[in-house]
Amino acid sequence: MTIPGPAESVEPVVRTSAGAVRGRTEDGLAVFRGIPFAQPPVGEARFAAPRRPRPWDGVRDAYAFGPPPPQDLGVAGTVGPPDVPEGDDWLTVNVWTPAPDPAARRPVMVWIHGGAYKMGHSGSPAYDARRIAADGDLVVVTLNYRLGMEGFAHIEGAPANRGLLDQVAALVWVQDNIAAFGGDPGRVTIFGESAGAGSVAALLAMPRAAGLFRRAVAQSVPGTFFSTELARDIGTDLAAELGLRPTVADLSDIAPDQLVKAGQALAPKMPGNVARWGQAAPTITPYAPVVDGEFLPVAPWQALATGAARDVELMVGHNRDENRLFTALAGRLGEVGEDRAGAALRLYAPGGEAAYRAAFPEASANDLYERVQTDWLFAMPSLHLAEAHLAGGGRAHVYELTWPAPAFGGALGACHALDIPLLFGGFQADLARLQFGGAEPSEEALALSSRFRASWTAFARTGDPGWPAYDTRRRLVQVLDTEPTVAPYPEETSRRLWEGHEFTPLPLLRAEG
Repeated sequence: MTIPGPAESVEPVVRTSAGAVRGRTEDGLAVFRGIPFAQPPVGEARFAAPRRPRPWDGVRDAYAFGPPPPQDLGVAGTVGPPDVPEGDDWLTVNVWTPAPDPAARRPVMVWIHGGAYKMGHSGSPAYDARRIAADGDLVVVTLNYRLGMEGFAHIEGAPANRGLLDQVAALVWVQDNIAAFGGDPGRVTIFGESAGAGSVAALLAMPRAAGLFRRAVAQSVPGTFFSTELARDIGTDLAAELGLRPTVADLSDIAPDQLVKAGQALAPKMPGNVARWGQAAPTITPYAPVVDGEFLPVAPWQALATGAARDVELMVGHNRDENRLFTALAGRLGEVGEDRAGAALRLYAPGGEAAYRAAFPEASANDLYERVQTDWLFAMPSLHLAEAHLAGGGRAHVYELTWPAPAFGGALGACHALDIPLLFGGFQADLARLQFGGAEPSEEALALSSRFRASWTAFARTGDPGWPAYDTRRRLVQVLDTEPTVAPYPEETSRRLWEGHEFTPLPLLRAEG
């Protein structure tokens, strides 16, 4: 319930299941930050499934974002978390609401951030949800979850997918508490980008998440899900960086920042392990959801195709030039030659190198490299998720962002993560500074940004983002550009190349020794 107060109060107070929290009124919204949805996962709770938060007495100030989980912050183009409290209370949520009125029953959107399962923080300025909440007249929740070794590494004696279990715990918190903030627990939409979209896909397949949300938006779904064998092998190498075994007994007393350093030490060595770890090796990301047979019984594509989430309405899409962000960050934008392109085609192309070269006969080595990397990692996993959902009796809407980032004369194209500033409307935060060159957004960018929020919030409200549902006959999708249009899926050549491919857990090709 909402604790009554004077109408002119600028510090709204809401009572949650664990205790009362005091927020602030900002730009006409009530905003609450840093509310615990689980106990700090430290001490005897380290590497365990999340536990409900301990109750508190009195009224807790919810003014500041909670501490960011331990993470790798060494990626160019990003900045560390803003000024936030230090501490181990990593598992917190933040709420933006037009009014904490239990009678309002507004739709709820729950954001799951990306970051390769090893970095990210709901307190990033890039995820300031005030424009989404205000434009859509709905409640927005953002959350933290355990990252890196804490959240995703295989550790003997610990449950798999601890970061995903944190997300489930946050969604349980939403079910228990969001009505007091003016939200409708029966109209919850989860949405996420990159690793956040991979998390959305995983949640669709997780029995523990069933019934916790009604709709889902997956923006640039990565196809990287690990088999248990692969996760175990990589986990062994992560622990070996510290001279330890990958067990709870060995790792529980190791400071979290040391686990982060283990991941940072292993990542640059991964590309040399293609014979052992296959397609996972060049990603230099030793973390991903694990198809463990328990919390995540099968990969999302197989789960959806058998109807695991047929009652959940899905919106899914990707950006046309996803991989250009990564080649730009590596300093190779437009400069990939035949050797590197050929190696990528041989590793990723489902029909082999010759199939891609025949399908794109006019493409340069650089363009072939970008195309196959984009297709393998994001575009085809996203499209196949929609098609699997249809096969299982569900309904899906598909989009592709083709509007190019304005920086570097448009050379980045519609690159990875460009949808984040367009959706949230923050053009000076994190990767947006690279994509927009630090310049103020153009009228064209602002119009497209408004279109993003209108479509996303309409979907959260009604299940209809404003364009037809996808089917395998017409294959109509929303193409988001200067002039958004509805058209057949633009990447038809790639779609045909990948038509018979199945996105299954990445295997361990060869165990060490």
